[in-house]
Amino acid sequence: MIHQFNYGIDQLTVVKALDIAAGRLRGVIIPEVAARIAASRAYVQEIVAKHSTVYGINTGFGPLCDTKISEEDTRTLQYNILQSHSVGVGNPIPLTVARVMLITKVHALAQGYSGVAPATVDRIIWHIEHNITPVVPEKGSVGASGDLAPLSHLFLPLIGLGEVWYKGQRVHTSAMMQAEGIVPVILGPKEGLALINGTQFILSFAVTALQRFHNLLEAADIIGALSLEGLMGTARPFDPRLHAIRPYPGSQLVAHRLKTMLENSGIMAAHADCDRVQDPYSLRCMPQVHGASRTAWLHLHELTTIELNAVTDNPIIFSAEDTISGGNFHGQPLAIPLDYATVAAAELGNISDRRCYMMIEGRYGLPKLLIENAGLNSGFMIPQYTTAALVTENKTLCFPASADSIPTSLGQEDHVSMGSISGRKLHQVIDNLEYILAIELLYAAQAVDFRRPLTSGPVLETVHSFVRETVSFATKDRIFAYDIQHLHTLITNQSLVNVANNAATDNHLSLNGIYHDQFGLY
Repeated sequence: MIHQFNYGIDQLTVVKALDIAAGRLRGVIIPEVAARIAASRAYVQEIVAKHSTVYGINTGFGPLCDTKISEEDTRTLQYNILQSHSVGVGNPIPLTVARVMLITKVHALAQGYSGVAPATVDRIIWHIEHNITPVVPEKGSVGASGDLAPLSHLFLPLIGLGEVWYKGQRVHTSAMMQAEGIVPVILGPKEGLALINGTQFILSFAVTALQRFHNLLEAADIIGALSLEGLMGTARPFDPRLHAIRPYPGSQLVAHRLKTMLENSGIMAAHADCDRVQDPYSLRCMPQVHGASRTAWLHLHELTTIELNAVTDNPIIFSAEDTISGGNFHGQPLAIPLDYATVAAAELGNISDRRCYMMIEGRYGLPKLLIENAGLNSGFMIPQYTTAALVTENKTLCFPASADSIPTSLGQEDHVSMGSISGRKLHQVIDNLEYILAIELLYAAQAVDFRRPLTSGPVLETVHSFVRETVSFATKDRIFAYDIQHLHTLITNQSLVNVANNAATDNHLSLNGIYHDQFGLY
């Protein structure tokens, strides 16, 4: 049974937006909201009839805001803006991102402050429900007067232009319309501007990044714990008393997760009385480093939830007599936390690479390069080259796009957020992080095998067995790229995290404890 989400009434969340995009939840306009949208549309029509001067309704755009447009030309103006602003370049954005853009735009328009016609909103919903998604180029937005270029491409299909993904193929909108027996929407005053003003491009990259990043935060703890077992580290730094006197919730959560996964470990018990004083930072500081990344994720999640339920159009129509031309379209509120999250994701990769390096050094009883016959075999020397390369690439992506601004629109838009670049860069860093963690998982599983017959706790033993179903223990050199790709799949499809969570449940353990709601994805 597919449940219903009421646009303009219900609180939109990251998970709900993704569920609508995936067809697991159906978004609808209830009569109360339809009436609100119609009332807002009537205000615009009254403004046009009274010849009141309101930006974007009967004036030009940007630096042409002082140019009055006649009543008979106000409709043409809306078509012109969609066409002239469709200047995006580069590869198409992922389908899920484009679908979330449609969903978040409907929810914003349904608030009833944008002056669009109900039929226009209905057509956008039609695209969502029929899985006919506009083709949107990835580059061209500066994240200020709304995500103008990508949103223009997103809504060209409403007027019969542009391209769409239709039945698995990239086709011109006219071909899709002919096949579906539909005609273009007739846009009225203000509608074109309402469609392209907004932060839905930045927002949709944030929504999809939050899901991916959350999965990697969970995976990093699991893989880090397995590495610690392989390196015969200690769980003492995860004592809750230590984190109670520096009570960052992110650190406390990670310490709890690590401690829980390491409980009842035979490997841990075997070296309880060893003379090793303390572990390197990449082991004992996991709560502080992984925890700080959790905090960055949480901040982005909180602000994204606000933006999901916000109106980022311009001008805002409160009534026919009360309109405000403001700056709700400016992307800075998301641009900065997106850049912050980019650094946080990169740091998970930095510390993961250090654990990889430690496992091939030949320390703590492990063979050099994690293989018995090193020399004839290079063993696991070279995968760490890949983590080093990916970590460095991520560092170059950490320059905050939000720290830059280039004036546009002849100086009318003299400060822009560049938040669209922030959102895309976060995904690039996450792409690299997924592979870094896959390589650490490859190393950790190999290291744990050298501790046999000792075993870890139930969660990590289950994780290790799960890995070994796909990737075998290496006794000699082979093409490790295949192993890395297999483990990358286990991480990205969330099966690694699911296996660990299920093992915890089966053994009556709570990996997230009291922090589940605070740091949960919802």
